[in-house]
Amino acid sequence: MPTNEKEMNCYLFDQLTLVERIRREAQRGGMEAVLAQLDIEQAAIERKLYQKPPLISE
Repeated sequence: MPTNEKEMNCYLFDQLTLVERIRREAQRGGMEAVLAQLDIEQAAIERKLYQKPPLISE
């Protein structure tokens, strides 16, 4: 969870960037392009989510 305003802004900026990318694909290529872009974005998120070392120390 974000702990300060800077982390929250980074999180929201990432979400805004994602929406902009998907909207661009929808305008250019319709549903197939959107689904392809969603696959790319999901892979990028999973790489961040499962990165080593973990984001928090235990």
